[in-house]
Amino acid sequence: MSENTYDVIVVGKGNAALCSALSARDTGAKVLMIEAASRDEHGGNSRFAGGVMRFAYETVEDLLKVTDITEKEIAETDFGTNTTDEYFDDLFRLTQFRTDPELSEILVRQSLETMIWLRSKGVRFVPNFGRQSALVDGKRKFFGRLPIEVSGGGAGLVDFLDKTAQQEQIEVVYDTRVNSLIFDGIKVSGVRAQSGDQLVEYHAKSVILACGGFEANPEMRTRYLGPGWELAKVRGTRFNQGDGLKMALDIGAAPYGNWSGCHATGWDRNAPEYGDVNVGDKFQKHSYIFGLLINAEGRRFVDEGADFHSFTYAKYGGEVLKQTGQFAWQVFDSKVKDILRNEYRIKFVTKVTGNTLEELSEKLEGVNAKEFLNTVNAYNANVNHDVKFNHTILDGKGTENIYPPKTNWAQALDTGPFEAYQTTCGITFTFGGLRTVADSGQVLNVHLKPIEGLYCAGEMVGGIFYFNYPSGTGLVSGSIFGRIAGTSAGKAALEN
Repeated sequence: MSENTYDVIVVGKGNAALCSALSARDTGAKVLMIEAASRDEHGGNSRFAGGVMRFAYETVEDLLKVTDITEKEIAETDFGTNTTDEYFDDLFRLTQFRTDPELSEILVRQSLETMIWLRSKGVRFVPNFGRQSALVDGKRKFFGRLPIEVSGGGAGLVDFLDKTAQQEQIEVVYDTRVNSLIFDGIKVSGVRAQSGDQLVEYHAKSVILACGGFEANPEMRTRYLGPGWELAKVRGTRFNQGDGLKMALDIGAAPYGNWSGCHATGWDRNAPEYGDVNVGDKFQKHSYIFGLLINAEGRRFVDEGADFHSFTYAKYGGEVLKQTGQFAWQVFDSKVKDILRNEYRIKFVTKVTGNTLEELSEKLEGVNAKEFLNTVNAYNANVNHDVKFNHTILDGKGTENIYPPKTNWAQALDTGPFEAYQTTCGITFTFGGLRTVADSGQVLNVHLKPIEGLYCAGEMVGGIFYFNYPSGTGLVSGSIFGRIAGTSAGKAALEN
């Protein structure tokens, strides 16, 4: 049993963990990061993220604090706004007002300054022209309030932060899975880990758990999310097994948040069991808002046009999982082919085509072809033709007299050739976590007293997301609460 001593230990090596380590290092603390994955697979779920960042901003001047935008781009682009009020409205609406008031206040109000801090740590941001904008009357317009993304996506974010961590001489050990906390009943003073066939103890005055939720653990998914969730694909890393949550609960940490909830989206039916770093987030299929979602019975089951995908995709994956066979086909006609997102054009895709709906119906594997045609005919007959289609706004072009309705972007499927893409549920991360002191990241016990020496960040912070999730919030949340936990843990370590 070998022993090693540090000021701060960070468990994990994704975005939240790296932000924790860098902010702890800024206090002068000696920091160790412990990563269960190898160097080749490091980065947690962050490495598989698309990289869009949801933060509060009011003007282009705010965006210029985060990234370089040319005068030409400013003149030719409507970047919109995501004011604090708009951000709060989206977060409250999607979580049905259950989001923790202190955590959400920090998330929204510290989002811009944290983006600026990330930039100071070497992260490069660019306008999100590719996936969240369109040309409208000759001017580029953003929708979904997401004008900025990380260059290189989630993998780029990890690489930028990792480079800075190396420059700051933050030590990292790989292929080492932490399995318990060193706890004397009062204070956490380190961790026990397995590295190959060796048991290792690492000691520190502060420990930050930033090693994700239980999304890659089918047993825990079934136990907490419910029957059937063991059948979901895992969008990201295979290493998020819930170890951090279990070891914290084992010493009396208070669970918090939506433990039966998660972020899950439409994912290619034949994608691998876990995420593929070479494909990244491209197995996702987010243009369903412009088509129809069809289940095995040949019927629709959600309002595809309820809102922009940024505000519905994280819950519709769970709706797909509920369907017979755990799949749904996304069906489009040629009118919208040019506005489908780029993930529909990758090499690894489950796709069928047909010149007519009848031809297409015979190719929809597992679907009742007759009922599918009845569903499309009923939908086509109830589309409101008096409203003009506009994919850059909530256009109000809906349906009448059918259930479920389609609230926006409802065009008749009447122009061949037709395309369909088979999807299943891909789970991104789980919502249940630990209860913390909001402004320090310190973990509370079941009596709501702080556990000395223990902090957490990222997916492990419970109480932020319930039922649903606004896209681009996860990476920003991980950065904010990682930075807070790292600063608090570093200062506490140096004071003791």
